Amino acid sequence: MPLDALDARILRLLLDRPRTSVREYARILGVARGTLQARLERLERDGVIVMAGPRVSPVALGHPVLAFVRIEVAHGHLDDVGDALAAVPEIVEAFSITGSGGDLLTRVVARDNAHLEGVIQRLGRLPGVVRMRTEIALSERVPHRVLPLVESLSPGPETEPAAAAGTGPLDGGGGDGGEGGDDGDGDDVGRGGDGDGAQRDAR
Repeated sequence: MPLDALDARILRLLLDRPRTSVREYARILGVARGTLQARLERLERDGVIVMAGPRVSPVALGHPVLAFVRIEVAHGHLDDVGDALAAVPEIVEAFSITGSGGDLLTRVVARDNAHLEGVIQRLGRLPGVVRMRTEIALSERVPHRVLPLVESLSPGPETEPAAAAGTGPLDGGGGDGGEGGDDGDGDDVGRGGDGDGAQRDAR
């Protein structure tokens, strides 16, 4: 289902203020809590909002090295190699890709270069792997983000001063109590991110 202006405003607000109550979101947007809840449920049902856990930092877990490893796979072994990658804890993402650079692209984190070398050697021993190419990330230039894409869909509304961003109550405080469909529940609808990036703290 195509997104309308209210959908875009809701998504923008969720990204701007991920830890705010449903009641507070409704107050900021100027809609009834019931209306907002119905929109959130539809956006989740349509796969626009993807529920995820907290963003955990590989760097904070002692893995500051990030590398992208392209893997070329023997014909007929793509699924087997893809399944085997899931057993390697240092692989935080893996994708099937097109082009001459390989069949799979993986994002690998490691404690140091020696650890990374060990992971690469392990990958090279997987049945079906023909060759690999490793590229070590030096620094993050653009962190993982979705807000600019959401903002490009529809002009965003003016919301309250930025100083209030991210400080909405988790217990439902701050509501106006007069919105249609508001049962007084201030459910927190903060959304987690997908894990991810080049020596970033959110991958």
